[in-house]
Amino acid sequence: MYDDKEHCHYGYAFFYFAVRLIMIEGYTTVAEIAKRWGVKPRTVQIMCAEGRIAGVTKFGRAWAIPVDADKPKDNRIITGEYKDWRKTQKNSEE
Repeated sequence: MYDDKEHCHYGYAFFYFAVRLIMIEGYTTVAEIAKRWGVKPRTVQIMCAEGRIAGVTKFGRAWAIPVDADKPKDNRIITGEYKDWRKTQKNSEE
């Protein structure tokens, strides 16, 4: 079907189809939420899997997130409380 090398690989023609995602009203996708919150899509997927986003539902492989969902609190410790904890542990042993 295709004669140029760009579309054929080992004699097989590859066809590319555009996948249309139909989302339920009131819900949005991981990509949209990631863009709105300023985080990576993988981070949003992890939040969904951990149950940190209220009202999230999984349909097959895709997560459906409520449009009005709030960004969960970041649980990482950023106070510096554990900074150089290995060094302080060695000093206390001596």
